[in-house]
Amino acid sequence: MDASYKHPVVAVVGPTATGKTALGVALAEQFGGEVISADSMQIYKGLDVGTAKVTPEETHGIPHHGVDILEPDAPFSVADFTAMAGRLEQEIAGRGHLPILVGGTGLYVQSFLYGVRFTEEKAPAGLREQLAEELAQKGGATLYAELQQVDPEAAAVIHPNNQVRVLRALEHYRATGKKLSEQKADSLPPEKPYRSLILGLDFPERAQLYRRIDLRVDQMMEQDLLNEAKHVCGNTGILIRRRPKPSDIKNSSPTLRGRARLPLVWRS
Repeated sequence: MDASYKHPVVAVVGPTATGKTALGVALAEQFGGEVISADSMQIYKGLDVGTAKVTPEETHGIPHHGVDILEPDAPFSVADFTAMAGRLEQEIAGRGHLPILVGGTGLYVQSFLYGVRFTEEKAPAGLREQLAEELAQKGGATLYAELQQVDPEAAAVIHPNNQVRVLRALEHYRATGKKLSEQKADSLPPEKPYRSLILGLDFPERAQLYRRIDLRVDQMMEQDLLNEAKHVCGNTGILIRRRPKPSDIKNSSPTLRGRARLPLVWRS
């Protein structure tokens, strides 16, 4: 085979409840593919209802990789995903099948398809905790203003309310003295490693999407979502540590502790 040949890869992306799972299965059936999950939470065991994890019936017998392989307290990063997906792509292509990425974790999909090279980066001890303390004391607006000063390129593409990404960019700058935007530029190869087709699902009217999400939440509640959440939180204690969106935790904690009747919603 020509050394310049690039394996084809299809990616199905989009917001929650847009039908990514069904389309991924349909494509795999039509074109002889196997699915690689690009969902940062479906990789964990026991988080079935809250992540709308693909069921055996929904797979139609199509192999789904990267689902149910880790315990909920196991760390897993985008670097781990790209390494895993790279191995899986080689195996799937070696069987003469089409690798199909399916999931809503855009960072996973983009990093894999662009061939981002990750280097091990260790933040100084206590830096992450220090930033979290600063966030609690000074507020998100102050830290975002700091990011605008030290890395305006990163700040321009990060929403001020996305505290996870703001803290990540500041952590990188304080740990290395380099802008996150510079690190990203250095991590990209000269060429993308795959011939990729990205299919993005959405609805022209946001109200349509919101109705589908509401329906999914109702179904989750009927499938005993709260007991699943209580079980995972009670047995592993990882809910507070691992959820990446502080607003989700704030909104769900009163329900888990029995102080509110609002339903818990995990965004997948």
